[in-house]
Amino acid sequence: MKAIADTGFLVAFANRKDQHHMWAAKLAERVTEPLLTCDAVLAEAAFHLRSSALVLAFVAGGLIRPAFTIAEHLDRLHELALRYAGREPDLADLCLIRLSELHPRYPVLTTDVSDFRVYRRGRREVIPLIHPL
Repeated sequence: MKAIADTGFLVAFANRKDQHHMWAAKLAERVTEPLLTCDAVLAEAAFHLRSSALVLAFVAGGLIRPAFTIAEHLDRLHELALRYAGREPDLADLCLIRLSELHPRYPVLTTDVSDFRVYRRGRREVIPLIHPL
């Protein structure tokens, strides 16, 4: 499976008590190459899981791969921040929108359906999602 990982997926995968753990665990079984993500997602996941070591183990073990440098996409991130200012997007969401623009065939694995159903690639293109029902 080729995809982009959001914070909610990583937290659900790591936390057996999370309501979406089974969903995330089943998806992780289908991962054949590292899921793309960004440093902002890694930081959020480490915060929510209270373990930087665990998140770094996901990277070292090949579950996820940071694939985004904020400095290289600063102008576009700023445009997205202004466009979605009313939703108050966090940096991780902005980076994932941009990653989705860069990798249009990759769906975003997320539990944050309410925001990602609003976000768009380019001007109008829906971001493909894989999320729990």
